[in-house]
Amino acid sequence: MHKSCDHDGSWRQSRGRWRPHDDRFVTIRRKRTWFFRRMAFFAALMLSLLVTSMFAAGWLTAGRPGAAYALALSLLLFAVMAVMVLVSGSMRRFASPLHAVMDAADRVAEGDYDVRVPEFGAPPMRALAHSFNTMTERLQNADRLRRDVMADVAHELRTPLSVLQGRLEGLIDGVYPRDDRQLGELLDETRVLARLIEDLRTLALSDAGALTLQKEPTDLIDLVNDVVRSMQPEAHGKSVSLSANGSHGTKPVDLDPVRIREVLTNLLSNALRHSTTRGSVTVSVGEKDGSVAVTVRDRGEGMSPEELSRVFDRFYKGEGSRGSGLGLSIAKNIIMAHGGAIEASSELGKGTTIEFSLPR
Repeated sequence: MHKSCDHDGSWRQSRGRWRPHDDRFVTIRRKRTWFFRRMAFFAALMLSLLVTSMFAAGWLTAGRPGAAYALALSLLLFAVMAVMVLVSGSMRRFASPLHAVMDAADRVAEGDYDVRVPEFGAPPMRALAHSFNTMTERLQNADRLRRDVMADVAHELRTPLSVLQGRLEGLIDGVYPRDDRQLGELLDETRVLARLIEDLRTLALSDAGALTLQKEPTDLIDLVNDVVRSMQPEAHGKSVSLSANGSHGTKPVDLDPVRIREVLTNLLSNALRHSTTRGSVTVSVGEKDGSVAVTVRDRGEGMSPEELSRVFDRFYKGEGSRGSGLGLSIAKNIIMAHGGAIEASSELGKGTTIEFSLPR
């Protein structure tokens, strides 16, 4: 969006005007004007003192007026004028970029994240302008992400609520029979809604650094086997082979078993959902660089490089996905809260591998 500055100092852009009229902005502008005036007065005062001192020194050291004295005085005045010009230029190069940054900071404080300042002036001022532009760009991206998240949350909440509303209206109007099957389907929709709300709560806690972990020494092999056994009915329903392997002699790991179970359940659900009929999903547990690593590998449809780059983004759903797009983002936050790391690799037509590691 194009922006320019009018002669009166107000900012103008092609889509309307940005002209804050509140008293706080006027006060800040006045204080800034007085600040630069005081700087100019101080510089002029210092130069005056310098000229007076040099003139007095020349007058005292001169034995008598003459040609040599006049020449020395002329050179002295010329040097003083040169210093004044240099100082004035330096002040201008310093004050102009600083003034631009301060004006832009006011606009950012008012919520305008499109503003950028030109990077000119002395090297320190160019570095300041560059840092300011980088900060503003990050704020703009964060604001856009916040808006996208709000829109996605509204969309995800609207779906189960619409289903519930439509079914309840149908039951009241007699369109649907009032039997246990209809009530069971309505109950399933409330579970979907409750799960989504819990996922959003987990994300909010992890983003705020307030996700509570109830850590205890846990045999990770037993935990993995337990999750695999609970997922076997879903795997049989899709004719997918689900198995786990690992050495049972490993030491217990200090972790939150409930949260890690949630991570494993999510990863296995995704792997089974995207596996082809008569495919396979394996879970491996082993050591890696002083940490314990868990690898979930499927031989399904795989992902493109673009999908892979966004696989841990919240609300991102691949083509044909029926989930909320929060599962892998929550899994990443839980693993990071444990001090671990998680990564994914995939290739179209050859499957996907997701590995997370937990510190000893």
